[in-house]
Amino acid sequence: MIERSIKKSIEKRFGKGKAIFLIGPRQVGKTTLFNQILDGKDFLFLNGDDPTVRIILTSPNIEQLKNIIGKHTIVFIDEAQRIENIGLTLKLITDQIKEVQLLISGSSAFELSNHIQEPLTGRKWEYKLFPISWGEFENHVGYLKAEQQLELRVLYGMYPDIINSFREEQAVLKQLTDSYLYKDILAFGGIRKPEILEKLLRALAFQIGSEVSYNELAQLVGVDKNTISSYIDILIQAYVVFKLPSFSRNLRNEIKTNQKIYFYDTGVRNMLIGDFNPLEVRQDKGRLWENFLIAERIKQIEYQGSLAKPYFWRTVQQQEIDYVEDNSGKIYGFEIKLNSKAKVKLPKKFMETYNTEIQIVNRDNFREFLNYKIVSKSVSKK
Repeated sequence: MIERSIKKSIEKRFGKGKAIFLIGPRQVGKTTLFNQILDGKDFLFLNGDDPTVRIILTSPNIEQLKNIIGKHTIVFIDEAQRIENIGLTLKLITDQIKEVQLLISGSSAFELSNHIQEPLTGRKWEYKLFPISWGEFENHVGYLKAEQQLELRVLYGMYPDIINSFREEQAVLKQLTDSYLYKDILAFGGIRKPEILEKLLRALAFQIGSEVSYNELAQLVGVDKNTISSYIDILIQAYVVFKLPSFSRNLRNEIKTNQKIYFYDTGVRNMLIGDFNPLEVRQDKGRLWENFLIAERIKQIEYQGSLAKPYFWRTVQQQEIDYVEDNSGKIYGFEIKLNSKAKVKLPKKFMETYNTEIQIVNRDNFREFLNYKIVSKSVSKK
């Protein structure tokens, strides 16, 4: 079992009078994580995939809930998004049966958010779980094996089943994308035209590292701009993709409204375009490496509870920085390169304006970037 970064944090929340709420995409290990935490403990397990469970947990009264829970002091509800009115049911348990520690997991964030957020305001600790992070992977297999598998992880991604399916990655990834990307999102996102979703996902997969235009996507996919916006919002809520907005504070010529869209998992992205060729022969290797590292950094921001806000930066004169963080007013710039010997021309205007350095992240020092350390090769603003 791969030790997850947030395990100890969740364990510290036990018995503090609030529900513990774990969300994220399918197949990232939410149920496994809760079972690890509950190992050796007596608890009641209720699976939202079970029709009987869905019936009994839909609008029960307090006496019914007490009978269901019995003498258990820990209740784990899995796939909670499948249970109608689950937010109100959880509110009843939290308010009226205070000795019970609730653990709730769900894979469809957009559905869970609608049903749980308001009823459980002030009554929950919320955690997000993503595919395995690089730090978790390296801690599990060791530095040398992780180093040997770096290219595999960039190509096939970080889902637990993929990591554990050596030489069968493509087949497992196909099953994952077919069931998760299409069936789940179509079922819970209210999407009636799967062919539109597939075209949009492929278009986004080809545009990683580039600024995205909803108007251009609408023309490419053959729908209106509002539909594109709605579908992308669903993909974000389902933790398939995330946005990187443009950073702008002081300069008139900074791009202020554009955005880039990346995939949380590069294996899913590569499956969408059907390309698992080695990095050395890929035309998109730089953009793929960029997506991989930025996604890993986003995981760390979430797991460490950081207040950092991620961006990219560009001016109308095409000066650009791949990744920028605003952490409580302190600005950090990062230029991402796969080749450690690549020559990099960095915008001095950015360094002067924001009183900062731009750090060059490459194949040799990427671990420091992912571990929130100042990387060894940076360029001074002077």
